[in-house]
Amino acid sequence: MKIDVLTLFPGMFAGPLDESIIRRARDKGLLDLRIVNLRDYTHDRHQTVDDRPFGGGPGMLMKPEPIFEAVEALATPQTKVILMTPAGRLFNQAIARELARESHLLLVCGSYEGFDERVHEHLADDELSIGDYVLTNGALPAMVVIDAVTRLLPGALGDDNSAVEESFSHGLLECPHYTRPAEFRGWKVPDVLLSGNHAEIARWREAMALERTKRRRPDLLTGEQTPAQEKNKRTAKPSDTKKE
Repeated sequence: MKIDVLTLFPGMFAGPLDESIIRRARDKGLLDLRIVNLRDYTHDRHQTVDDRPFGGGPGMLMKPEPIFEAVEALATPQTKVILMTPAGRLFNQAIARELARESHLLLVCGSYEGFDERVHEHLADDELSIGDYVLTNGALPAMVVIDAVTRLLPGALGDDNSAVEESFSHGLLECPHYTRPAEFRGWKVPDVLLSGNHAEIARWREAMALERTKRRRPDLLTGEQTPAQEKNKRTAKPSDTKKE
């Protein structure tokens, strides 16, 4: 898989994407990751990427010209262009699986007060948010998406079954897990996990996952969404929007 990230702050990506699973995926050739500075696509002395909004109001907006030029230089017909913005679809494990099937992702990181609306309307294939809160810019959300998608690539994890058994993979939180010692400060590992009865262990884990989900995240079972989630629920735009 190839992932390009278009950002005003490429230095933020140094470190988090050079460690652990992402580093191994890059070293193994499973992930081709490139961080691109949006200012490289400006043509004035000050490398201007923002301007005041028409109609007034606080803050600055990201100008359309450098973003369009950058995306048109980096994208191919197979590229999925995704804006990282608070107004996007709420990112989850199902979307991560959806994106892991793509061959090329181009993540465009928002900054300031966001994008000129023409970027939303005529350039993006999709828009994603990682939560109902405001961050300084879209770099951290882009890193979250990259991490979640990379671990789903075949061969990225030591055991591909790890991605199958994780939280949210089956719509439930993950069950409790224990390791040695079998007793620590008087707290014992459940007897069933020491029994060697794999069928009983599987049933216990399923029951515990369901119980934990009911207690901590009942919304995962009912399908109900908060008002903020409903507001952010969006469908992906058709790919031909880039041709308008």
